[in-house]
Amino acid sequence: MQRIAIIGSGPTGLYTLAGLIECGVPLSITLYESRKVAGVGMPFDEHNNHSVMLANIASIEIPPLACSYLDWLQDQSHVFLSKYRVKKESLHDRQFLPRVLLGHYFHNQLQRLIERGQNNGHHICVQESSTVVDLDAQSCCRLWVEGQAEPAEFDFIVVATGHSWPSESKNKPGYFASPWSGLIESDIPAASIGIRGASLSGIDAAMAVAVQHGHFVEQRNSTENDLQFKVKPASVDLNITLMSRSGILPEADFYCPIPHQPLTIATPEAVSREIGETSEGLLDRVFSLMVRELQLNAPEWSERIALQTLNANNFPDAYFLSRKEHNPFNWAKKNLDEVIDNKRNRHTVAWRYTLLRLHEAIEPAVTHFNAKDRQRFKQGLKRVFIDNYAAVPPESIRRILALRRAGVIDVKALGDEYELETRSGKTIIQTDHEQLSFDVFIEARGQKAASLEDFPFPRLRNQLLKEHYTKPPINDDFTLALPNSQGERIALVALPYLMPIKPFVQGITVCAEMAEAVSKSFIARISQSDLNERKLDGVAND
Repeated sequence: MQRIAIIGSGPTGLYTLAGLIECGVPLSITLYESRKVAGVGMPFDEHNNHSVMLANIASIEIPPLACSYLDWLQDQSHVFLSKYRVKKESLHDRQFLPRVLLGHYFHNQLQRLIERGQNNGHHICVQESSTVVDLDAQSCCRLWVEGQAEPAEFDFIVVATGHSWPSESKNKPGYFASPWSGLIESDIPAASIGIRGASLSGIDAAMAVAVQHGHFVEQRNSTENDLQFKVKPASVDLNITLMSRSGILPEADFYCPIPHQPLTIATPEAVSREIGETSEGLLDRVFSLMVRELQLNAPEWSERIALQTLNANNFPDAYFLSRKEHNPFNWAKKNLDEVIDNKRNRHTVAWRYTLLRLHEAIEPAVTHFNAKDRQRFKQGLKRVFIDNYAAVPPESIRRILALRRAGVIDVKALGDEYELETRSGKTIIQTDHEQLSFDVFIEARGQKAASLEDFPFPRLRNQLLKEHYTKPPINDDFTLALPNSQGERIALVALPYLMPIKPFVQGITVCAEMAEAVSKSFIARISQSDLNERKLDGVAND
């Protein structure tokens, strides 16, 4: 029986398990989870996330495991859902809900996957509170668990460790290295709160602070300002500042067809042809495909921003121009009204939808850019794509606007050059035009790419560095392409370490896609090995 280890039981680990249990050959599968409870995932754990924090993915986008997210929700009691201010009768497949509900869903799905796998003849073991501290891929696949002297041997290993945040122990007083580094358990004073990052992570951090000092109230008789934030009398000094380089707020998630419709011009084949040419000028050739696709699908918008006159360098300036020229809260209100109206009428804004599909289409080309184009892409088009696909739940924008009306939140632009330091218990930020001082500072810029030097498994890390790799050497199936080793039996699907080579790797759907590639690859190898053994047994019997 082939032995497979899955390190991490968040979404990627669960989708990998779901694929593996479909193998026709009995497997022995062990899931290692460093946390006390398996099958939740840090971004959805109620011990790390406040119920006010929203997931920016709806059931219609989540690949089902044992059942769909919506089906699971509809099976829950009114009492359970009401704890998260969710009404059972209003559930639908495009609804954005508290992210901790996803944690409950994934935990339930793990139990059901284990049962299904055992019924299929597999042996499945879950080891909670078990931190894998080392891996070896030299002569065989081995892993070491903290507190255990002897390593465990496996035929295949999947590294699905998920997000990686600074530990709480690294925090300074009044300084939170991420919204998940002790913020939820802390009593945040009604003081000056600085949050670096204005995406959903930053908004979530603002909400986690705000609900300690007030509550949101629906104004049923109002059509204009239908959500209000009531500040506690003792918290009148609360002031929250969201900060980013540009000083703009993200836009609200927009209605579009799901699954995504194929592109006409920037097809996988077209992008592949450009990759097959020289790397010199690849970014500009890919941008040309983008321009033609946008002109085809959104001609009025393309003409309005003079798309035909733009290049890969200045396209972002045109994309962000209108938002930068307006007050961020006024723009947010205008955008929210548009999104609500479009969702009500099932209307898709063509240029938004085209950009959403384009980031997926051109990602394969990014690793083939030369050094100059990689830098241009990072400073330009990458920001556009991230802004587009990182649109936030409309409810998050409603809440931001309610906080603004209550006078407790602001947005600041830091610019490209600023200095940050901690001094006398305060965090000081000096921009080129003002100095900002905060009693509490929260780092909320989201997951950062991790280098191989950060890889937490010394033996495998040293092997990679010895071969002079600066980025993970992975095959199309996410297995490690290491010479003279068992690297092809180890799959790396941990998001932070893939970000240097896959700039848009994020979200549950991507986790499911990576897991599918890994499970199919491993099953194919296992099935071929089983077939070979049967042939050898047949020859021996003859």
